[in-house]
Amino acid sequence: MNMTFLFWLFLLLSVFSYFIYPFTLLLLNKFKARNHVPASESEPEEYPDITLIVTAYNEEKRIEDKIENSLELEYPEGKLKLVVASDSSTDNTDEIVKSYADRNVRLVRAQERLGKENAQLAAIKTVDYGIIVFSDVATRIESDGILKLARYFDDPEVGAISSEDRFVSKDGSVAGEGAYVKYEMWLRNQESKLAGLVGLSGSFFAARVEVCEQWDIHSPSDFNTALNCVQAGYKAVTAPDVLGFYTDLADPSKEYARKIRTVIRGMTALERHTEVLNPGKFGLFSYQVFAHKLMRWTVPWTLAALFIVTPFCMMEEGGFYVLAYLAQLAFYGIAIAAHWSESLRNRSWAKIIYFFTQVNIALLDAGIQFLSGKRMTVWQPSAR
Repeated sequence: MNMTFLFWLFLLLSVFSYFIYPFTLLLLNKFKARNHVPASESEPEEYPDITLIVTAYNEEKRIEDKIENSLELEYPEGKLKLVVASDSSTDNTDEIVKSYADRNVRLVRAQERLGKENAQLAAIKTVDYGIIVFSDVATRIESDGILKLARYFDDPEVGAISSEDRFVSKDGSVAGEGAYVKYEMWLRNQESKLAGLVGLSGSFFAARVEVCEQWDIHSPSDFNTALNCVQAGYKAVTAPDVLGFYTDLADPSKEYARKIRTVIRGMTALERHTEVLNPGKFGLFSYQVFAHKLMRWTVPWTLAALFIVTPFCMMEEGGFYVLAYLAQLAFYGIAIAAHWSESLRNRSWAKIIYFFTQVNIALLDAGIQFLSGKRMTVWQPSAR
């Protein structure tokens, strides 16, 4: 096969998810966009019943702060219930939760430790109606966060909503959004307008009870909910004014392991629900899953293939392909230099190159582990 053909094929595949896919969303949204925002700021005639499910495993050091934050949330009296779903904690977590029983905090304990989604399912089974809000222990919700969230469900098309994440620095200040986070939030907004989100913020999101009826304990709950929405005839949408705050990891070196875990769980979800890639059944949602998830997971493989193919093109054609190879060498050279130099890493242009390379190394690592048979269901909360 012609090497120049392979060069352009691998280049196209490498840039598709990050550049071409967003452009297609813009074009499609010119004809099909549907903004799902609260209609007005006026008080609704009736607020929906909401159950806040907080999932915990061995969180004796943080569960009290999370419960106190949850009890301070503004919502009509009697309309908000708090349930802590314990994934068979072995420390003092359950006892701390039980001490709040007189303040209408209920403990649901999974019979055995099978993972976050299994603990959530145990709690879901105790809810008969209304809206379920899912939150992690590490996530702090603003006092009016549930009030804002509830308004999105006035739209009968909305089956679930996703909050937006905000990082809190060790000094307590809210960290500014980086270029990559801004890009991801923009992309999420475009998907929300079209066929709905393909994944929600796993640390803080909400869904109608009927959306949670089919709950796969082996798939991440953020993907579960997006898929279940489409199957039930709803959409999962983003709520830019509903924020979840959480601190950076206590050990930054653990961020790489977190990325690996997240990607393997996402790949497992798609492996278990390949039907979501059928456009005849799921329409544009299938395209979004294919482009945003599957194609992005292949990027490190196509970049590696591009790096291998380019020298052959350079030997055959010269000119442009020499520049293309030098550009790749410079790109990865900057990433390596930034890894060892904090001052270089603090420059915005170098930070983007370094972060992009780091993410794709994690994707490659996760892909190899997944293809080797590794799966992750049981989770260990990251220390923050």
